Amino acid sequence: MPSLIFKRGLDLKHEVAGQLAASYHSPLVAEIKARDYRYEAGRLTVHLAKEFGFCYGVDRAVDYAYQARLKFPARRVFLTGEIIHNPHVNDQLRAQNIRFLSDPGESWDALTADDVVILPAFGVTVEDLVRLDGIGCTLVDTTCGSVLNVWKNVRRYAQDSFTSIIHGKHWHEETRATASQAVQVPGGHYLVVLDHSEAAEVCAFITAAHPPGSTARTALLERFHAACSPGFDPDVHLRRIGCANQTTMLSTESFAIGERFRAAMHGRYGAAAEAEHFRAFDTICSATQDRQDAVVAMLEERAIDLMIVIGGYNSSNTCNLARLCAGKVPTFHIADPGGLLSADAIRHRDVATKAEIVSANWLPAGPVVVGLTSGASTPDNLVETVVHTLTTFTDAPPSPAATR
Repeated sequence: MPSLIFKRGLDLKHEVAGQLAASYHSPLVAEIKARDYRYEAGRLTVHLAKEFGFCYGVDRAVDYAYQARLKFPARRVFLTGEIIHNPHVNDQLRAQNIRFLSDPGESWDALTADDVVILPAFGVTVEDLVRLDGIGCTLVDTTCGSVLNVWKNVRRYAQDSFTSIIHGKHWHEETRATASQAVQVPGGHYLVVLDHSEAAEVCAFITAAHPPGSTARTALLERFHAACSPGFDPDVHLRRIGCANQTTMLSTESFAIGERFRAAMHGRYGAAAEAEHFRAFDTICSATQDRQDAVVAMLEERAIDLMIVIGGYNSSNTCNLARLCAGKVPTFHIADPGGLLSADAIRHRDVATKAEIVSANWLPAGPVVVGLTSGASTPDNLVETVVHTLTTFTDAPPSPAATR
């Protein structure tokens, strides 16, 4: 194992508390929470979802990064990549002279045993951990406990000769790390499916009878060549499957995909053989679930004119929050407050096309009710800036909460 892994804190929490508060916390957001998550100023009303922003795992990861920089002032400190998917937070860490191995000009080949390397909240692949072990770096492990739980269950699948079907993005750091756990067990395999469409393709293969070496097998391997384990053979490795997921996926979709696979195995082998051919467990993290539930509840309980969702465009949990909202009200996913260009223009990620666009005439005239939430990697100070900007756009004086 690497020379040193911190899993229970670096004992410098109090020393960095003020720095973290100044960089990420918000007195205004605390006031809005105390006022039943409601903010009013002139014609503007903002409703905050009752769960939003930094989750425990993200808060802990950022805290550990600041502590690591303080504990090792004379040593180079690196992150293997983005600690979380929020550009503001990552830039703040760069400002602390924490270097990102994923940045241009950085190289894993330049690491030495004197360096400190922070493992992000998503975790890293087994291969990367072995590489760091060989170098002898000091490691600060911020891997989220929910991710570790997925790894444990995926390894268990492999040990029992079940292929892991992972609902997730095969290119995402967390899913790559999870997949690497599956193949650590001799004979372990995985297949990553992104959505219902991909799941349907795999299920269709499972339920139909195919002769060995069929064109259907070839087509499936071509379709998922970047999303399956080395040596994966659908004729063999789809006979016994266990469902898991990237922890930040849309929970309703993960559950539905799991049920789709359950039905496919029933269709192929019969309900009586379920335990022999199919397993599943809930690996959506509680923070992701809470944020999804909160935004659904807000949209059911409040008359909202439009939603603003704040978070990195590459943040899976943020994109899924935007997807939830977009089916109910006009929704604008902004990476940061800078996306609020004016009362007439907003720069955002289009939920349908996934492209960044600028929309005009987005803020209605007259009384307007805005729903607001943020991804699990978005700090409260960015939420505060959005509220202040909306207040300016509606030409409203700040509410008492904003002036305390």
